[in-house]
Amino acid sequence: MNGIHDMGGMHGFGPVRVEENELLFDAAWEGHVRGMFALILGAGLTNIDAFRHAIERMDPTSYLTVGYYGRWLVALETLLVEAGVLRPGELDDRLRASSAKRGGGSPVVLESVRKPAPDRGPFDVFRPVEARPRFAVGQRVAARNLHPPGHTRLPRYVRGKQGVITRVHPACVFPDTHAHGRGEQPQYVYSVRFVAQDLWGVDGEPAASVNLDLFESYLESA
Repeated sequence: MNGIHDMGGMHGFGPVRVEENELLFDAAWEGHVRGMFALILGAGLTNIDAFRHAIERMDPTSYLTVGYYGRWLVALETLLVEAGVLRPGELDDRLRASSAKRGGGSPVVLESVRKPAPDRGPFDVFRPVEARPRFAVGQRVAARNLHPPGHTRLPRYVRGKQGVITRVHPACVFPDTHAHGRGEQPQYVYSVRFVAQDLWGVDGEPAASVNLDLFESYLESA
């Protein structure tokens, strides 16, 4: 999915701010949002890829202004509405009620929601596949110039560019289908090295390279 979230190679956002002794959370509510994410994931109401796609669907202005955990909160609300746990606008109603009267509103009970069929296991655990890898270490490949309307882990800045495979990983859950309830459809993942100047032109650092882990269907022989 093309959108503001795919910021690789974009300019004009200012310097990267590095904080000394950076805290895990800048405010207490961020920790609560992180906890809610774990709760919803554990309840089987979403998966990591659907969660990422919910963030991708944010409007650009909100994406750039609400901050990291603000994006998580928007995504969680989107997913809970789609799962039938919240009705549209209910979160705003609860916030107004709690402002008028401390503790207003009843709690959301996740146990009352019918859980979807559970996944086969954590998304980051390798999956067995019968087919052999299509590509091998040392092979020159090109990232396909794909622009899917849904979720994808293929960054825009690498599409159409050529690189060399440096490692073949075991098969993993394919995010492009997993995010949309179309199953895990595991694929091999390849670490592909791209020369920086092939990606960025003369602005790329000389002699530098970038390695990306890319799913098999993202690649074709160069």
